[in-house]
Amino acid sequence: MSRLQVVSGKGGTGKTTVAAALALALATEGKRALLVEVEGRQGIAQLFETEALPYEERKIAVAPGGGEVYALAIDAERALLDYLQMFYKLGSAGRALKKLGAIDFATTIAPGVRDVLLTGKACEAVRRKDKSGRFTYDYVVMDAPPTGRIARFLNVNDEVAGLAKVGPIHNQAQAVMRVLKSRETAVHLVTLLEEMPVQETADGIAELRSARLPVGRIIVNMVRPAVLDQTDLDLVRSTPRTALARSLSGAGLGGARRGGHAERLVDPLLGQAEEYAERYALEQEQRAVLGDLDLPLLELPLLAEGMDLAGLYELATELRKQGIA
Repeated sequence: MSRLQVVSGKGGTGKTTVAAALALALATEGKRALLVEVEGRQGIAQLFETEALPYEERKIAVAPGGGEVYALAIDAERALLDYLQMFYKLGSAGRALKKLGAIDFATTIAPGVRDVLLTGKACEAVRRKDKSGRFTYDYVVMDAPPTGRIARFLNVNDEVAGLAKVGPIHNQAQAVMRVLKSRETAVHLVTLLEEMPVQETADGIAELRSARLPVGRIIVNMVRPAVLDQTDLDLVRSTPRTALARSLSGAGLGGARRGGHAERLVDPLLGQAEEYAERYALEQEQRAVLGDLDLPLLELPLLAEGMDLAGLYELATELRKQGIA
């Protein structure tokens, strides 16, 4: 099982929710997982119903079986200060650079450097060991940028190639890429059973494969329960209206209402069945598209009560049932 689990997806597909549930799933049975946020949205804090995350690793949840989930919101500016201190021992001079605005300037004119800092911090957590030589974290889960820029975000070596041919920045990018292109990493794509998210998922997978980055699984989120299958829908279409009305009357529907008859329920019910049939056909079509991408496919249910902390644990259980850990 890869120790760095990167989660991406089109905006609105719930990638942050899936990343959080994945961290809980991986931390089950005594494991320790670090959940990393790189976009500065504090989405993790909201999901776990806690205060905004500082730039430090903080325990935010206990997984079933005694495992632990830690979280870190990586800030590019703070990461750059750490980087300058690590390689150049700038100390107070680094803080002076911050006051002068030099750090904002550096990450603005060279966006590739910003991504090296963000991914580098996550990769450092993957490699880190304690005094006994054991890894500090069994897994690191990164809530990454959307699929539209995930390949560019992760392919940091190419991004900084024109900025630094040698030196610490170049070496840092090389070290990051050794982790990202190894078996230690898996990049998962979150989607919905809708045309645009599925197409963006397909495009993202193609870009990741072109960059030779390791693609993991496709995770279909917010899947509605299957009320009727194709056989049921065919039966609805082929059953005469009079027979449907008799069935409704036999079930005690319609006949007891004042001035109402079972026939009045037929049209609304058939209308709902038709709407369901259209959605069912679209979802089956999108499943077929995803199946052609030749990757393991997991599905997470749409939670009727909405997303809360209990819902996260429910999704984590679903991921474990489907073999994510």
